[in-house]
Parts: sequence; structure tokens; C-alpha cells
Amino acid sequence: MAFKAYDNFHAMLCETIDKYADSPAYRWFDADTTPTSVTWKAFYDGVKTASKSLIALGVERGDKVNILSYTCYNWMLTDVANMSVGAATVGIYQSNLPADCEYIINHSDGVLVFAENQIQLDKLFKIREQISNVRKVILFNGEAPEDDWVITYDTFLTLGKEISDAVFEERTHSVKPEDTAGLVYTSGTTGVPKGVVLTHDNLTSTSQSVFQSGNFKAGEEMFVFLPLAHVFARTCCYTGIKTGNRTSFARGVDTLLEDFALAAPHWFVSVPRVFEKIHTKVISGAEAKGGVALKIFNWACAVGQEVSKRKVDRREIPFVLGLKYQVATRLVFSKIHKALGGNVKWCISGAAPLNPEIARFFHAAGLLILEGLGMTENTSFSHVNRPDSYAFGVVGPPGEGLFHKLAEDGEVLTKGRNVMKAYYKMPEETAETFTEDGWLKTGDIGEIDGNNVLKITDRKKSILITAGGKNIAPSRIEGIMTTSKYINQICVVGDRRKYLSAVVTLDDENVMAYADEKNIAYGRVADLVEHPEIKRLIEGEVEMRNQSLASFETIKKITLVPEFTIENSMMTPTFKLKKNVILKNYGDQIDAMY
Repeated sequence: MAFKAYDNFHAMLCETIDKYADSPAYRWFDADTTPTSVTWKAFYDGVKTASKSLIALGVERGDKVNILSYTCYNWMLTDVANMSVGAATVGIYQSNLPADCEYIINHSDGVLVFAENQIQLDKLFKIREQISNVRKVILFNGEAPEDDWVITYDTFLTLGKEISDAVFEERTHSVKPEDTAGLVYTSGTTGVPKGVVLTHDNLTSTSQSVFQSGNFKAGEEMFVFLPLAHVFARTCCYTGIKTGNRTSFARGVDTLLEDFALAAPHWFVSVPRVFEKIHTKVISGAEAKGGVALKIFNWACAVGQEVSKRKVDRREIPFVLGLKYQVATRLVFSKIHKALGGNVKWCISGAAPLNPEIARFFHAAGLLILEGLGMTENTSFSHVNRPDSYAFGVVGPPGEGLFHKLAEDGEVLTKGRNVMKAYYKMPEETAETFTEDGWLKTGDIGEIDGNNVLKITDRKKSILITAGGKNIAPSRIEGIMTTSKYINQICVVGDRRKYLSAVVTLDDENVMAYADEKNIAYGRVADLVEHPEIKRLIEGEVEMRNQSLASFETIKKITLVPEFTIENSMMTPTFKLKKNVILKNYGDQIDAMY
């Protein structure tokens, strides 16, 4: 299929409206799980209304509009309205602290802020004097205070009543493919967040590339729970617009499993941490039952693994093995399917490496996870395994219409219409991110095989070089270690040291269950971090997994610490560890291991 050169994002939306006007477009759930759904026509009517209100508030082509909120329908509606009138959306994670919000709002030159609720509004009031360019704050949920600076979303939607359709259409037609559609700020794992400038052509071409790389069918459902402030979730929502699939929004991370059952999606996107959590919960549940139930579970996994190997190798499944798999599915795997709504055909994992063993486990259970690759600078999509051609431990070939190659040092370079225009107001950083002949430097180290399939071995900046001169990729080791049900997170260290060590956090639920079983006294989880018997437990788990590693890759010592979270600044909103912060905060404990 050839790629279309859309005039702008609004033009791609209109194509979908023409095809699927009366089909369902979006759905969300109230606190009591009551669903609300809108058709594509109703969504477009909402976009037009919100666009006119933006015009009434004086938003000009090229202006920046901030959204400080968790994923929801109003986020998507506002985003598309912004793009339709030539403004650029600038998302801010709902978990960001006031100082982070201040930086992004000011650096992006934001003129409006849409805030999710009172919690987010309170942040804005704390920095009100510092964000003087913000003309108005629009509140998605809740009552606005008696302050002209703040209005509710319902009030906002009434502001454009006097704006004519002709004025709206003139604005939509004035937007060009090269215009800025959004600024997406990087999560700042290694320094100050940078505003990635993504154009309308970036978004429409990437949506087409994802569409042509997948297996999307009309009438299917997509489920989104990742933050829309991150381009990974937005790219998938934009693909939902291209495909005409309905998107259901999660109410929040705390209700995720319940929302999966409500949404019953055919496909969704996630980060590895979610799959890791589900995997740990399934394994722990089976082991807790023990006895016959555990034997049946292990038998089903063995059968599933044999079926999985044959599917990957494209070999026929013998009749008897097929019968066994049906029984295994009915007794064991169907429960996993049901927990995800019962309709999932495949899902995409991105944003960080996925442990191949976890991917194999889900595939054995009949759930295909297609690992992909992307970064904010290439609209979060450059590679993905295909539904009909996949392997585990690789991120697949480039997306349709995209290109890759390796630099002399093994760094992955990409090129295509998905690549950003620039970093906002950072010309030097922009220049450093591209090669002289225009290829984007990804910062990933990889290998490309004879089938043009890419395998990522690690991040360029994450490679550890031991005192003995061994180059080690910590992400693979970390992935192996987190298959333990007792380990939550792990940060492998050892650069310029004699051996590897690790800073480890505990899986609270499973470690508490272990402590109860062994009659280990504790008042709270923090007590277990200090307990010598728990440390011996984790050391045993690490030693068991060391057996699959080369001697120079093995972890010799560990330090147990409290969980890495967004709130303590050791994790980004996309669940990546801020290793530089961890190394600084636990520097003394790390030194003590040597």
C-alpha cells in the first residue's frame, strides 16, 4: 500500500470520519464502570466545537497548548482540536512535580493549560506567578474556583459558539504537513528534558507505517492505559484513528485488570513492566496453590512451550499435541485470556527491553507479544515484529517505509518520515543527534541479521566496562534477574569495577508471603529490606539466575533498597529507571559492595 501525503492530521481524521461516521470511536468508564461511547461523527463534532473554543481564546497557528492529565477521552479530544487549528499539543505527565510542570510550560511557551482535576490544578496554583504566559487553565474534571484564570471544560466548550464553520475550515486548511503538531518532552533519564518537535507529517506517516506493519481489522477494539503525555501511547491512538478502531480508555493504573475485562480489547500496547507484573502474579498464584494444581500448571506450560516453538518455526502442530494444548488452554491459559478481556489477538511491547522468556511464556499461553522499538525522536516507532513473522529477543525489521543501519561502533541509526524536526530551542543538541548525512542516532547498540531483523544488545550509554576490560550489557542481565517473583526492580552496576553488583528492590506481595510462611517478624515492608534472611533469599534467587550467565556477567553482591518510584525521582513516568539518580543516591552502599 502506498503512503498518502496528507495535508495535515485533520485531513487524515476526515478520511476516517467519511468511512466510519456511525461506527464507535471512543469509550470510557465511570467510577461505577458505566460505559460511555461516542461514534466517529460525534467525536468529530466534539473536535470542531473544541477547535472553535480554542480560536475564541485567541489560540493562533503555532501556539503551544499544554495538557496536564492522565490518559482520558478529553485528552484525545483536546489534542486533535489543537492540531486541527494549527496549535501544538504539549503533554505533561500527571505525576510531574510543580517544578517539572513549570519548566515544560515555560520552555514550550505554553499559552493554555488543560488540567485533569484539583490535584493538577493545585500544582498550577503553586507556580502561577512563574507561568505568566498562561492565559487560562481549563479543568477537565471538578468545579472551577472563583478565579477568572480557571474555567471548567464544559464552559470551555461553549466559548466558540459564535465562531463560524467557515473560520474553522479556514484554519484547518491553513495547516501544512511541516507544521508542528506537538512537542513531546523526553523523560529526562540522563538530564534536562528536551522538547521533541513532531510535525503533522511525522504523525500521519507514522500512523500509516504502523497500520501497514500490523494486522488491523475494522470493528476491532484498542485499549490504552499508558500516559498520553508519552508519544508511544499517542502514536497508537493515532493509528486507531487511521484504522477506525474504537479506543477504550483505562480509568487508572489501580483499576487496570478490571478495565481490561470491561474493554475486552483485540490489541493494546504496553511497556515490559506490565507484562512482568502479570507474569509474576500468574507464577506466584500457581505456586501458592501447590499440589495437583501446580502440577497441572507446569504440564500446561510445557505443552504450551512445545506449541510455541512450532509456531515460531512455522512447523505443523501434531494432532495429539493440539489436543493437549486445547486441554491446557481450558484448564490454565483461558484464565490469563479472561483477565485481559478474552479477545486479545496480539499486543505490542515497547519503551524498554522485554525479557524473551516472558514473551515465550505468554506465547505459550496463546498471547502474542510483538516487541518493537522506538524513541520520542522518531515518533516512538521505528521497528516491530509482525503478526505473521516474529521472534523473541528481537525488535523486528523496520516499520513499513522506514530505514535503519549500524554505525561503525554498532549504534543503530534510523531514517524516515517519522524522524523529528528538531529539539525545541536546542539547535546544538539537535545537531548532535544526527549524523552528517542526516541519520538519527538512537543511542541503541544492535545487530542486524540477514533478514533485516534488528536485535538490540543495550543502550550505548548503559554499556558497562569492567576493570578487566569486559563490555557488558546490563539490561539483559536485569531482565533475567527480574524473572524471580521476589525481585521487583534491579539496577546492575560495575562500570570500571572488578565485578558486577546490583541494587535490588523487593516484590512486596511475594516477599511478605515468604516472610509470613517463615515466621519472619516485620511491622512493615521496609523492615524486610533490612532483614538478613530476606537478603539471603534474594542472594539465592540471584545465584540461581547467575547459572545462565558467563562468569564475568554474574552478579557477585547485592544491596536491598526501597522501591524505585516516580515520586522519589528514581523512575521516569514511562517506568524506566533513572540509573544516574540511583547511583548517586546509593553511592555509599554501592562502594561498600567493593
